[in-house]
Amino acid sequence: MYESLKSSLNRLKNNKIFELSVVAVIIISALEIGAKTFELTDSVVSVTDILDIFITVFFLFELSIRFIAEENKRGFFKKGWNIFDTIVVVISLIPINDSEMALLARLVRVFRVLRMVSVVPELRILINSLIKAMPQLGYVILLMFIIFYIYAAIGSFMFAQINPVLWGDIAISMLTLFRVMTFEDWTDIQYETMDVYPMSWIFYLSFIFFTAFAFLNMVIGIVVNVMEEEHALERSSKEPSMTELQEEIRELKALINEKLK
Repeated sequence: MYESLKSSLNRLKNNKIFELSVVAVIIISALEIGAKTFELTDSVVSVTDILDIFITVFFLFELSIRFIAEENKRGFFKKGWNIFDTIVVVISLIPINDSEMALLARLVRVFRVLRMVSVVPELRILINSLIKAMPQLGYVILLMFIIFYIYAAIGSFMFAQINPVLWGDIAISMLTLFRVMTFEDWTDIQYETMDVYPMSWIFYLSFIFFTAFAFLNMVIGIVVNVMEEEHALERSSKEPSMTELQEEIRELKALINEKLK
């Protein structure tokens, strides 16, 4: 009976309509959280409270289905997304009203929107790719910091007398350079220094080339490369292995022999 129930729940879990229903409830949850940031009438507040209970119960039901349908129960909680979903659902059971944990419960309800990532495989691959790319991105960020530090020191030495608010010390100079890198009115900063140093445009253009163009392309290249590896891993995990194919062939041969007998 348990195996039959597990099989039925597994079919339900993999059903496209059920998956779309989960996505729809997550979207409704996000809209409900956003609605509570406005001033609402008492009747609307009552509706949102009922809706919040429904969403919490639905998420608990959906998580229970996934757990029961899982073949390896111990391995269920070895997956990061399953742990995240469980924490969000369990803390969502905390009553919001008249509770010392009310603030925590409200904050966790905001994070229910992130369940969209654990439900949609494409989003899951994207997040996993970003996490796996972090070690490589760390070296790029370190190199970018070195460039920032060098240019900030040069800018502080050269332009501090022109505008101490922007170039007074190396810390504020790095903040100014971040503004230049994001193209936030950077030409005003450039023209101000060019009135004293006409060739200072070289300083800005070379900095923009190194940071906004070169490093940004390096970051994109690393992330895209890791995403391709994740997609390949996802595709390979869906394909049956040679051992599984051989096992299926043996089972078919045994079934054919039994029928022949």
